[in-house]
Amino acid sequence: MTTHVPDAISTQLALACSLIQQQLGRTLLAIHLYGSALDGGLKPLSDIDLLVFVSQRPDPATLRHLQAELLTVSAPPGQHPTLRALEVTLIARGEVTPWQHPARRELQFGEWLRQDILAGILEPPTQDPDLAILLTKARQHSIALHGPDITELLPPIPAGDFQQALADTLKLWNTVEDWHGEEANIVLTLARIWYSAQTGTIAPKDVAADWLLQHLPEQHHAVVRQARQAYLAPTASTPHWPAIPLAAFIHAAKAQITEILKTSNH
Repeated sequence: MTTHVPDAISTQLALACSLIQQQLGRTLLAIHLYGSALDGGLKPLSDIDLLVFVSQRPDPATLRHLQAELLTVSAPPGQHPTLRALEVTLIARGEVTPWQHPARRELQFGEWLRQDILAGILEPPTQDPDLAILLTKARQHSIALHGPDITELLPPIPAGDFQQALADTLKLWNTVEDWHGEEANIVLTLARIWYSAQTGTIAPKDVAADWLLQHLPEQHHAVVRQARQAYLAPTASTPHWPAIPLAAFIHAAKAQITEILKTSNH
């Protein structure tokens, strides 16, 4: 865990912060860096995670211009020599103080939305249960790139809301179609959810995988190890995922995590 901006992304962050300041003007309260850049270290395909607070809801034109500009200082994972993918979440402070779950976000920018943004298709502001996880992570460890520390802007997220968000995430993966093409990411996300359900804190993907390997039956180890390796050392080739062991792990993980969350809520 680090308390300073990694040199490798300092130029890109300066560009992104300048752009955000220009687009949001006096409504901008703070920009925080969080995620793997500070906790666990950036891996080859890691995003740069930014959390932006504003004093009031931006109008649709501002959100549209901001997303278009962010495309110029972001790049799809692994496809640019100097730029990483940005993931930017924008929140009006009044939507989270006082805290209500699910909280509203004004914008979430990411490379998975690039083609939609270029086509003028923009997600509207929405209530997002996942913010309970994202904001817990940011409160756990972040750096203010602009404005005050996050603890001055955001109250602690109630443990019950954090646990409910973890439970809601489990509902995303039920059939092979739900995880096809995202196998490694989903296996590691389940490892993180399992870790968080057990400990109440959030760990980097590889750390959560290492922790889980100490608690899993041997039959699931190969799947978790394959996901961990794909995260730490991605390759251009598409890996083969054994269908039956993969599905067995996902369903077993969901069942075990659900039991942990039920127990913690009693």
